[in-house]
Amino acid sequence: MIKATKEFLEQNEALFESRKAEILNTKDNIKITGTAYYVAQDGDDNNDGKTKDTAWKTLKKVNDAELQYGDGVFFKRGDLFRGNFVAKPGVTYAAYGEGDKPKLYSGDKNMAEESLWELYDKEHNIWKYKEKIRDVGTLVFDDGVAVARKLIPNFIKGKFYLRDDITKEFVMQQEMTQNLDVFCDCRKCVEGEEVPRAGECLGDLYLRSDNGNPGKLYTSIEPLLRFNLISVLSNPNVTIDNLCIKYVGAHGIGGGGFVRGLTVTNCEFGWIGGAIQFFAPYNQGRVTRFGNAIEIYGGCLDYKANNNYIYQIYDAGITHQFRVTSKTMMENIEYKGNLIEKCVYGIEYFLDQLEGESESRIKNCVMEDNFIRLSGYGWGQQRLDVSTPAAIKSWNHTNMSQDFIIKNNIFDRGEYNFLHLCAITDEHCATLDNNTYIQRLGKPLGKYGGYSEKDPPIQKFDMQAEEKINNIFGDKNAKVYYID
Repeated sequence: MIKATKEFLEQNEALFESRKAEILNTKDNIKITGTAYYVAQDGDDNNDGKTKDTAWKTLKKVNDAELQYGDGVFFKRGDLFRGNFVAKPGVTYAAYGEGDKPKLYSGDKNMAEESLWELYDKEHNIWKYKEKIRDVGTLVFDDGVAVARKLIPNFIKGKFYLRDDITKEFVMQQEMTQNLDVFCDCRKCVEGEEVPRAGECLGDLYLRSDNGNPGKLYTSIEPLLRFNLISVLSNPNVTIDNLCIKYVGAHGIGGGGFVRGLTVTNCEFGWIGGAIQFFAPYNQGRVTRFGNAIEIYGGCLDYKANNNYIYQIYDAGITHQFRVTSKTMMENIEYKGNLIEKCVYGIEYFLDQLEGESESRIKNCVMEDNFIRLSGYGWGQQRLDVSTPAAIKSWNHTNMSQDFIIKNNIFDRGEYNFLHLCAITDEHCATLDNNTYIQRLGKPLGKYGGYSEKDPPIQKFDMQAEEKINNIFGDKNAKVYYID
């Protein structure tokens, strides 16, 4: 164990910032075999899109275009595009030009406009957004200077109830106790339904703003609307490179079913998730919320997420996960060189099995040279289950795997577990090698091992942490630094 001096922590911070600058300034180096299409803020959807001078304008046009295998869609650097789209099989989505990565946001407009808000309740400083809106994960003010606290009551048989006392109905004015509390009410769309899909309809958004009209107070107010910004679905061989994907209520990039050949490189992801996925009547109407920066839910083959900068994600930075309905394989997975900070889970993975089925596997998975820090310190800690964060999180799923290695990563301070790496038996847990651990004494280190006979205990990060990492987690070449 080595004490993390002030000089060491400053060097570590400088390393993170240097690598972040490299990712944010990565040059374009994409080659395609088909037709190139261009998209720019000053374009026109009536253009053919085939030259920079005849660029398209909107994500809707990108979504509706009849793209072919091998084609590429290139967004102009420095420009901002709003909405969402479904990626087409074999198509590359990337950047062109000079300047910052092209920005893709979910909201159809910046909500920081005085005319968009009206005073709803003067006594409680509650303002109402004048337009109907999809459910939002939260609101982000001035690029992260402030973030709203989203109020989400339980929902039982058409009515909202308090989270901590379901015998009492939710009254918005009583629960909006803090400046920038936000509540999105979609009950009119789902009145009486047993399991409302509140985010799939339009509703009313209310915001407590103690200092006046929010549209006047801020330069930008970005909503995290409830959809994926890029839906890959099961479309194969999609490549996404050098884009900035922010302010999304579900997932930044979402794939499902069985996804082959998804590659995500050199991108920036920030402020993603938090919108309502569903209410669970079997759990007293409690809500489940989205979302992840890069997600595959289901099987996958040849899946890469490399050299991305990911921050402020409600759930996971990168994930492959599935509660199986049939035999499922997750093969040839590579997460390398990513910077991930202030997410609830830096990387999350899990794979269950059906009873009596033993073939589902996570196979040939490498998590290497990632820098994951400050798990559990972001806005995602608005969640109820505040003790679940981890740099890498497997949960206690079956997680049968082979050739699964986690090596040469830096894990830098976490509020809760550093690592939660479990499987049905020890032999199916990931192998750890040559990782760096930097943590405050007294914080959790995490858990590792098979749970079939007994759930592994959570280990503390104390003066025996290096011994625990060597002998329990099996990382014999670990470098361990403590902060007292």
